[in-house]
Amino acid sequence: MNKETNNAVVVIPLSGRIDSTNAAQAEKTILDQLDGREVGAVVLDASSLDYISSAGLRVILRVKKTYPELSIVNVGSEVYEILDMTGFTEMMHVEKAYRVVSVEGCEEIGRGANGTIYRIDQDNVVKVYNNADALADIQHEREVAKLALILGIPTAISYDVVRVGESYGSVFELLNASSFSKILATEPDKMDWCVKEYVDMLKKIHGTLVPAGKLPDMRETALSWARFTLEYLPEEAGKKLLALVEAVPHDDHMIHGDYHTKNLELQNDEVLLIDMDTLAVGHPVFELASMFNSFVGYSEMDHETIKKFQGFDFETGGAFWRRSLAAYLGTNCPTKLREVEDKARIVGYTRMIRRSIRRKGLETESGRAEIELWKSELLSLLEHTDTLLFTANELEIEATTENLPEVQTFVEERLAELDCSPKAQMQIALAVEEVFVNIANYAYAPEKGAATVRVEVSEEPISVTITFLDRGIPYDPLAMDDPDLTIPAEQRKVGGLGVFMVKKTMDDVSYEYRDGQNILTLKKNL
Repeated sequence: MNKETNNAVVVIPLSGRIDSTNAAQAEKTILDQLDGREVGAVVLDASSLDYISSAGLRVILRVKKTYPELSIVNVGSEVYEILDMTGFTEMMHVEKAYRVVSVEGCEEIGRGANGTIYRIDQDNVVKVYNNADALADIQHEREVAKLALILGIPTAISYDVVRVGESYGSVFELLNASSFSKILATEPDKMDWCVKEYVDMLKKIHGTLVPAGKLPDMRETALSWARFTLEYLPEEAGKKLLALVEAVPHDDHMIHGDYHTKNLELQNDEVLLIDMDTLAVGHPVFELASMFNSFVGYSEMDHETIKKFQGFDFETGGAFWRRSLAAYLGTNCPTKLREVEDKARIVGYTRMIRRSIRRKGLETESGRAEIELWKSELLSLLEHTDTLLFTANELEIEATTENLPEVQTFVEERLAELDCSPKAQMQIALAVEEVFVNIANYAYAPEKGAATVRVEVSEEPISVTITFLDRGIPYDPLAMDDPDLTIPAEQRKVGGLGVFMVKKTMDDVSYEYRDGQNILTLKKNL
């Protein structure tokens, strides 16, 4: 054993075996090299250490007591396993030796803000981090991926850390997996299947409640984007942008943060989410902003950008984005889709402007043109957007009788997961028809206007609440007298039966006029 000294740090190499037969000699050799010196820290270099028994561990413990700043580096996997199982990795800094992997000539299957994923063989992929000092980043991603798996999100967990060039990488087992980007590029007829699986996973992510403090808050990140962009926007527009983001409430539901088709893998008929370092919590608008950027925003100026990144063309990206948004919101209503897309675009453009400026975009002609495009779109959106919030259980649609089937479908889809009897389904369908048709025929007559239909489900007891909102003529349908069912048909007045049937079939019906809106609420216990 030899020693190296550098600024009071003493590095002592260990080699071969340290066991019961030579532990005493190994300890003497270490202490002899430290005796009489002013030592700030001791580093044991285990790159040539093949074996260590409990006798060797006792040596390290005794040295640690004398030199508290002891650490062990370049530990092979077998020795590291022993140190880990005996708690030494908790007592002191222990740094594993990393095998070297080359990605030269390997297929790139994913690229994100923090790294690039390559397939290194049939069974495995490696995520190579952009940051050369990435060990902390790798540890963070492994921790959040484990958290996601515990919370029920199917994902691959890194089983090894390796050196790749001047940086580090995480190795994952993805046997014969194909990214959704590759499927869309090579099998375009599977677009509908990809949309369904993509949105199912998205809803699973957004439906997952994360214990407080376990993941970063995306709202705080978005606020930093908005504050950065203030300098490059007119004063009033910048203030409004910041106010819109500040008004988004804290939300402990999970979001992925970089949810695009290269980060979804199909492996043996199982869909897996990868690239978990961007995992956070927050309102879905932040997720949708990232999705818009991936499929549309970054490629608006140069349509070849998405081809280089995702492997499919701009038209495919736009179609996938629109279909996914419609499936996520549960509606094909153009008004609703445009409303939510515009909210996502505000956050998305803010992020892209900041990103480009930080990457010297203002110093090139193409960069300035791109920033100017995003800036003009952002300013236009800010003029007519008063909130970034939206709900997926709400449909805004033109109140015309032709749109009744879409309203019925919207309500039915939200009842699909409930144990709703055929009788209750029929009664709800009847009530929805009567109310919506009344709004279509009378609320704005002779003009036309929009109606909002909101569906909410509650438990204990299980019930569904359907709320209709319109800005038409103030009118309380519940103020009408119920029809007299005892008089002969020829003496009855035409009309009034619709509202009567709604009151008879629902468990509760209420009306109010508030903030310039007619609000009629139906409740049905299931």
